[in-house]
Amino acid sequence: MRFRHAGAIWSDHPELAAGALWATGIGAAADVGPRVAEYTARAAARPAGATESEFPEVLAWRRAFSRMGLKPTQYRCASESLLRRLRKKGELPRIHPVVALCNARSVAYAVPVAVLDTDRIAGPLLEVRYARGDEHYTIFGGGTEHPQPGEVPFTDSVGRVHARRWAKRQSGYSAVGERTWRILVVTEAMHDGGAEVVPELLKTVAEELAAHWPTDPAAAFLTPSAPEFVFGG
Repeated sequence: MRFRHAGAIWSDHPELAAGALWATGIGAAADVGPRVAEYTARAAARPAGATESEFPEVLAWRRAFSRMGLKPTQYRCASESLLRRLRKKGELPRIHPVVALCNARSVAYAVPVAVLDTDRIAGPLLEVRYARGDEHYTIFGGGTEHPQPGEVPFTDSVGRVHARRWAKRQSGYSAVGERTWRILVVTEAMHDGGAEVVPELLKTVAEELAAHWPTDPAAAFLTPSAPEFVFGG
């Protein structure tokens, strides 16, 4: 299977820094609590008085959302939403150990990190591209939506959308759950320095996965000249 950003995405967002990782053997029995606590503490150690809306990593996504015609305070990127929840509630959602771990890495770096169950993705291609409007998206409650034309979703080869509005909202269809075994992790940054942050984040996620599960992750940093990540054999 292949993951990539369409050429038009790279052209319209040249500041994009992106990476992807694939791992197998990711079951639901793993104790990641101490690591999650460490990474969330790192997020909480940001300068006192600064809210997530002032972070350069978040501001860069807000600018990107504005260029896509989205109101940044109505549609927040995933990392901003998690940071906002952490600030208000003091904790992150605990859905699955690998989701908890990646959410904690997301708030530590203030950049979006998506985790998808790859057995729920129809190959051979998962692409971040502009929507036509005929794609279908499954919400967590089980209903179906259609992205608006020009919206940026993660779309597979049968037109199923696995994330709406780019780095904001994942699909319930490919959400990681009790039966998940193979995962795709995608992280994307828009801020200055993102090209250094994304490879570092991928490396630490790979190390954490290998430390908690019987897996040897494969990962790649994506660029306009090397935009595809091939995974799954």
